[in-house]
Amino acid sequence: MTITKENSVVSLGYTLTEAGQSEVIDSNVGGSPLEFITGKSHIIPGLEKALVDMKIGDKKDVTVAAAEGYGEINPEAIQVLPRDQFEGLDLKEGMVLYGQGEHGQTVQVIVKSFNDAEVTVDFNHPLAGKDLMFAVEIIGVREATPDEAMTGSLACDDEGGCCGGHSHDHDHGNGGGCCGGGHCH
Repeated sequence: MTITKENSVVSLGYTLTEAGQSEVIDSNVGGSPLEFITGKSHIIPGLEKALVDMKIGDKKDVTVAAAEGYGEINPEAIQVLPRDQFEGLDLKEGMVLYGQGEHGQTVQVIVKSFNDAEVTVDFNHPLAGKDLMFAVEIIGVREATPDEAMTGSLACDDEGGCCGGHSHDHDHGNGGGCCGGGHCH
């Protein structure tokens, strides 16, 4: 079976680097595969498009332009906040902080700079503005069940989670939860 634009359940092994660089940013090689349903915005669009028509065992290097990955850097996402909002924290430039967004979601910010009065933080995704290189291998492909296709969530396995029992979010797209979209309860 080959991967289609919609409702294929894909199990994927990957290694991620910034295009033109050799330092590995993320990899699941030797671990649980990334599992998602195509057409549900679970992973970044440029990667998903490149996987269409691949089948089990296929390997490919995929370059994803920033616009098709985590987007370009949005200058409006860099904000200056009062230092007192960070009271009790030992701030360092480049440190990553997590908070709660206005809709209850987890929000990640990077401390760009600070002084006694203000802290400049960046709400852009750390990979925004970067072209990415994924070395991928297709580990599994199947058609989504009617329930998976309707809900966009992966069915859970006997170990209590997707991806071999691990409930986590690879943060490769707009989805959340188990492997970037499936929710195991």
